[in-house]
Amino acid sequence: MESFALRVMDWNKTNGAGTIIPANRTEEIKSILRQLDKPVVIASLDKSLTFLDTRNSLGRDTIAFVPDFLPEQLGDNSFKSSYNTRYTLYAGAMANGISSEELVIAMGKAGMMGSFGAGGLLPERIERAIQNIKAALPDGPYVFNLINSPIEPALEARTAELYVKHNITVVEASAYLGLTLHLVWYRASGLSADADGKAVISHRVIAKVSRKEIAKRFLEPAPEDLLNQLVGSGKITQDQAALALTVPMADDITVEADSGGHTDNRPLVNALPAIINLRDVIQAKHNYARQVRVGAAGGIGTPAAALAAYMMGAAYVVTGSINQACVESAASPFTRNLLAQAEMTDMAMAPASDMFEMGVRVQVLKRGTMFAMRGQKLFEIYTRYNSIEEIPVSEREKLESSIFQQSLDSIWQECIKFFTARDPRQVERAEKDPKTKMALIFRWYLGLSSRWSNIGEKGREMDYQIWCGPAMGAFNDWTKGTYLEKVENRGVGDVNLQILNGAAYLYRLRILEAQGVRFASMLTQFVPQK
Repeated sequence: MESFALRVMDWNKTNGAGTIIPANRTEEIKSILRQLDKPVVIASLDKSLTFLDTRNSLGRDTIAFVPDFLPEQLGDNSFKSSYNTRYTLYAGAMANGISSEELVIAMGKAGMMGSFGAGGLLPERIERAIQNIKAALPDGPYVFNLINSPIEPALEARTAELYVKHNITVVEASAYLGLTLHLVWYRASGLSADADGKAVISHRVIAKVSRKEIAKRFLEPAPEDLLNQLVGSGKITQDQAALALTVPMADDITVEADSGGHTDNRPLVNALPAIINLRDVIQAKHNYARQVRVGAAGGIGTPAAALAAYMMGAAYVVTGSINQACVESAASPFTRNLLAQAEMTDMAMAPASDMFEMGVRVQVLKRGTMFAMRGQKLFEIYTRYNSIEEIPVSEREKLESSIFQQSLDSIWQECIKFFTARDPRQVERAEKDPKTKMALIFRWYLGLSSRWSNIGEKGREMDYQIWCGPAMGAFNDWTKGTYLEKVENRGVGDVNLQILNGAAYLYRLRILEAQGVRFASMLTQFVPQK
């Protein structure tokens, strides 16, 4: 076998000279490879060997070369300029404030965006978050989630109004089955014209999608019928409606693959290229001034996963489940410890609280909790009977003792109090329709189960609803035996920077491997280090 040496180059100081390290000194080679800001040359120690080399300045013994490459160079630079970030990564929203103010602020201070998990929260709570985040990050970067609420449209409308009122310039639109009037209003109300009459966008939208037909709606301009409604109600001007027809509904499309929470469990290797291709087709049709960027989410929990997404053409990547296990998340310590023990196979699908009647499901952690099984039981009963009264007495008693831990009549009284403050029309509908009443009672359990997980409700541990995807298990495998194995060491900024640093490290290794170099297995893994 040939013997190799690795040379780390410092062009400014030595004009191409560098320290030579023999290939058998793996620890020193690893240290050099981790110096991402320095080029690396692989050379032959056998001077009798002849190598074809067009880089004469590097020496005739050079057989492989890789330039310096920093994590800041991953992805699309326009993403960074649009959102005032250092890196092309953001932390996606986790509802009920799990992606908390603290998490968003920590990400912002680390040069990345975080999306505040506004889904499921009342406007008063969201408004406090806006004030706290703006005070800590006056110049950003941050993003706020706007979640589709087909069962509670009034809540979605009030959230959109808050964002316009407080001049929130970026929203992450998630779980949309189609465009709503509230989302279109947010987008169009932020449009103005420059001196040439071209659209200036001050309300940016990052849309999370998993299906081509939904992606298409965000890649096209806003529908004329919705724009006409908004003009007719005085919510936007005729000029804004005209400008809205010249720009896409979203600035960025996040392809959400096998993620925690709302997910279609799509494989990223199929979904991402398909939606990038769709973007290209629609861009050719409309010739937008700036084409929509396409990013990747779902399954991003390791450097290798992040690099794979970038290499498939992702303009940026989005992390989710792994951030819930970080110290800044609003999840309880008990929940964070459960997440730190998760394997990739410890996931299950369960009914979604916000779209229960529609049969929509979310991906959750099944280790240490019975929520998925109990939630599915409620959905089966909901589809089998038309009212609470139709449920057999024995079945109802099981529900009251094992799942609800109180009578269904008392649960209904709690529902009345809750929805009177949140959306009174829900109660009005339920009093007229027994099936709707049953759905609200069952949604009491589905909704509170995530809150119990967040606050660490004692005695309800087996009912915790913990949104989680397989990325969490992959992250735990990657960090095993390192300082990040311990939950208390998982700061969200550090976790995401380790992934980006690892992706840059692996990128350089792949370039060297493509030139015929093979490394010892201990060099092919990026191990997190403080």
